[in-house]
Amino acid sequence: MIKHRTLMQTGALALSLLATSVMAKVSPEEAARLGTSLTPIGAEKAGNADGSIPEWTGGLPTSAGAVDGKGFLADPFASEQPLFTITAQNAEQYKDKLSAGQLAMFKRYPDTYKIPVYPTHRTAALPDSIYARIKTSALNTEGIDGGNGLKGFSDSRYYAFPIPQNGVEVVWNHSTRYRGGNIKRYMTRVQPQANGSFSMVQFTDEVSYPSDLPDLDKGKADNILFYFIQRVTAPARLAGNVLLVHETIDQVKEPRMAWLYNAGQRRVRRAPQVAYDGPATAADGLATSDNYDMFNGAPDRYTWELVGKKELFIPYNAYKLDSPSLKYADIIQAGHINQDLTRYELHRVWEVVAKLKSGERHIYATRHMYFDEDSWQLALVDHYDGRGQLWRVGEGHIQQYYHKQVPGYTAETLYDLVSGRYSVLGLKNEEKQSIEFGAKSTASAYTPAALRQAGVR
Repeated sequence: MIKHRTLMQTGALALSLLATSVMAKVSPEEAARLGTSLTPIGAEKAGNADGSIPEWTGGLPTSAGAVDGKGFLADPFASEQPLFTITAQNAEQYKDKLSAGQLAMFKRYPDTYKIPVYPTHRTAALPDSIYARIKTSALNTEGIDGGNGLKGFSDSRYYAFPIPQNGVEVVWNHSTRYRGGNIKRYMTRVQPQANGSFSMVQFTDEVSYPSDLPDLDKGKADNILFYFIQRVTAPARLAGNVLLVHETIDQVKEPRMAWLYNAGQRRVRRAPQVAYDGPATAADGLATSDNYDMFNGAPDRYTWELVGKKELFIPYNAYKLDSPSLKYADIIQAGHINQDLTRYELHRVWEVVAKLKSGERHIYATRHMYFDEDSWQLALVDHYDGRGQLWRVGEGHIQQYYHKQVPGYTAETLYDLVSGRYSVLGLKNEEKQSIEFGAKSTASAYTPAALRQAGVR
């Protein structure tokens, strides 16, 4: 186990950011940097000094590769080989570009955990219409209630603070990022035993936005970020169970609303435990509700310290891991997923430290978080318990769904250093379809009254 180290503030930029407590829109002059010195999403457009991180030149084009009949993408970088591979034997050499969690994984699994490092490609790209909304966010969005909610956000709905001034604003960018409009996912969650044996839970997830539901009374959705429904399709003992969530923007003013349909009991009930450190669905106690999407939900139980930017090796362009030619048995191994199927690249990340407020409760006392600057997606999260011990290590394997101009996850892994087990969420290699973007839905599908019909076995 690793004691949580005292964080060193990095440079004048970090000091100035940490000193800023006002969560506010930026000036027109600042917003004008979006698309010039900054990318349209707020990352530094320039590469780094030695060229190992290149300049952002627009991301992957929509024609970057073929799309098969199930929606799986060809790997645009299939011919590339690793520049080098980090192992337990040489990890010390690269420790300045590794997280504490990654270093802990080398110690926990010295013979099998590895990080294959490939050339860096800044592939993130969004539709032009979303770039325009991001600039609107920069000019209009303000934080309210200590950062727990947003004001002036309804006209943009994406990337609340593309030029962030503090830690909670960075977190909001992750929470409000563009996911491709309404989506439907067919995916699997696996919690292997310590020896690598596993069984699977299969889901369909749907996410819909107020602006993309034609029958929704928009006046009643001012505080709705999105609607979410998750149906368990296998195994048989769980099939038919359904979770419905109305994800609110200010979850202190109006807490997340969640309902569960239990197929065995054939009844719908409120589910207030689907928040914070309530147990995640079918995760065998290895993940919390707010571990989903690497982090989700209300930010009110933590303080959010913005340390600044740094360069790290993070999971990226994970097309090999997403290949439909793979079986889940090819991926799932004892201790961690098959690292030969992973790809890491050097990228700039925003470093944020979440610390539990006095008087608040959560099983994670500290979360050390690293957000990819090009997509605002969380790439790495180190979770510490109340004693300051590093407990769980999260890795978000990112890919650009280039045919739809959407950055997303291939898989989310959460490694428990104590038990030697882990949870992996989002695998779809053996599913009938990859992510369905632009899914059609109605507001009436996201009501408690619709749950029982949706959950019939």
